[in-house]
Amino acid sequence: MSELKKSINEAVRAIRKSTKAKPKIGIVLGTGLGGLADRIKVKTRVSYDDIPHFPESTVETHAGELVMGTLAGKEVVALSGRFHYYEGYSLQQVTFPIRVAKALGIRTLIVSNASGGLNPQFSAGDLMVITDHINFMGDNPLIGPNDDSLGPRFPDMIEPYTNKLIELAESIALKNGMKLQRGVYLACPGPCLETRAEYRFMRTAGADCVGMSTVPEVIVAVHAGLKVLGFSAITDECMPDALKPVNIDEIIATANAVEPVLAGLVTECIRKM
Repeated sequence: MSELKKSINEAVRAIRKSTKAKPKIGIVLGTGLGGLADRIKVKTRVSYDDIPHFPESTVETHAGELVMGTLAGKEVVALSGRFHYYEGYSLQQVTFPIRVAKALGIRTLIVSNASGGLNPQFSAGDLMVITDHINFMGDNPLIGPNDDSLGPRFPDMIEPYTNKLIELAESIALKNGMKLQRGVYLACPGPCLETRAEYRFMRTAGADCVGMSTVPEVIVAVHAGLKVLGFSAITDECMPDALKPVNIDEIIATANAVEPVLAGLVTECIRKM
């Protein structure tokens, strides 16, 4: 048994002391989805501090707990607080909670993030369903020995975000009059924001928005055989020729404003899964 598999088993055993639930849907409560935790009928909360091998989140707005319960009539596990490469963790550490969620029983993963809009047709406050991604983090969570019991050595990334789930999200948004963009998410390591030249390069490369998360978790989810649905909350506009200094308070305010809309959309997606 690999060291990774042993660590996963130890984490699962610790969680199983509090619950025997076997959720089918996992949710990473990133920026834009934090409020979704309030919609979950909680049965169990487990602090990350009480789960072996879980890193410690250093982002103030991330709670740092695993939440088990029901949402829209479905059993879910929510990771309230994610880890980032820029915090100093390896991508293996960043994605470890996804491995644990799979071991708990999930078959589908829902992820969200805050991102800067590169597509000139996007505006701050828009929501985007992720159709594909570009990994500019300079690293990959699958580097190193592969445990075949967790996934294949060379996973195919032809459809990292499940087309049927993208279609489901778009149909629900249309039915409810929600504006939902679609596009490609590009992930950088952070923590600094990008230069004008980098924004131009990213747009030329085909990216519609840019952020500092999500891609490592999705890579591991695909490796683990999970279906994936991802959303980006566009919190600022990254137009090279009209760039303004970043105002973190404005970005947080924009994310908070779109949160109820995204939480409602995700809830309806889960209801119809």
